[in-house]
Amino acid sequence: MTGLPQLAPSAPAPAPAREAAPAPRRPRRSLWWWLTTVLLLGVAGYFLLPVYWLALAASKEQSDLYATNGLVPGEFHLWENLVALTAENDGIFWRWMLNSVVYTGGGALGCAFICALAGYALAVYDFRGKSIVFVAIIASVLVPNTVQVLPIYQMLLALNLVDTYWGVLLPVLVLPFGVYLARVYAESSIPPELLEAGRVDGAGEFRLFFTVGLRIMLPGVLMVFLFAFINIWNNFFLPLIVLYDERLYPLTLGLYSWNQSGLAEQPELQHLVVVGSFVSMVPLVVLFLTLQDQWRSGLTAGGVKF
Repeated sequence: MTGLPQLAPSAPAPAPAREAAPAPRRPRRSLWWWLTTVLLLGVAGYFLLPVYWLALAASKEQSDLYATNGLVPGEFHLWENLVALTAENDGIFWRWMLNSVVYTGGGALGCAFICALAGYALAVYDFRGKSIVFVAIIASVLVPNTVQVLPIYQMLLALNLVDTYWGVLLPVLVLPFGVYLARVYAESSIPPELLEAGRVDGAGEFRLFFTVGLRIMLPGVLMVFLFAFINIWNNFFLPLIVLYDERLYPLTLGLYSWNQSGLAEQPELQHLVVVGSFVSMVPLVVLFLTLQDQWRSGLTAGGVKF
């Protein structure tokens, strides 16, 4: 109707302002949480204190090593100490470092592969005497390494492998605890249906292991590799019995020989032992920082089965 005035559309009513949500309260820490935190910090400090002392001692000169408090930093001479370490006996320390890398790298890789193969076989296949074999592997974990050294030495002597690289490498290629871990991981992670599907498609058993089993077991195999790496890197008694040529020594035996000479004839070698011990710790730290994700996943997967 044209005679009536047009009413302007009214503006929409403003939406009611939303009340701001209250900030979430931070949960109050219980007494047990604080006690657990303090306990864990104390345990961490207990284990890190020797590392802290070693780092400080390696950066001091020889006179400050005995004249100052071991937990208080002194003048920084780490570079000079590394130069002295390199100059001692025509750089024999770095030869020992190379030997340790060869022993540890080759031994840990071979050990991880053999343990993965054995653990896969014990987890996947049923054969006569399987339980006896597994019980024997578990029982061998309880045998101290020092008890095995003399029989190993007799076998290496019969094979003319004493005072050779192979004399140190071959005995460390099998880790019974690594076989146990590999079996537990294979049982909990490899589905039998997947293996059966591969067999139906015509894949052989070794091809199944390399293309299916080993890939699924990789986090557990890396965990075995780390265990073997630490075990071989810290190996001392076997090289002490097997090796006579100092150019074949690993770091553990080489630093021990320096320490013995420092106590008897050359006191300055004791300072180089401290510096060399600090340098020998670096590869382990780098390895843990590099593989920490695989280490955690492997421990978690094995922990579910345990």
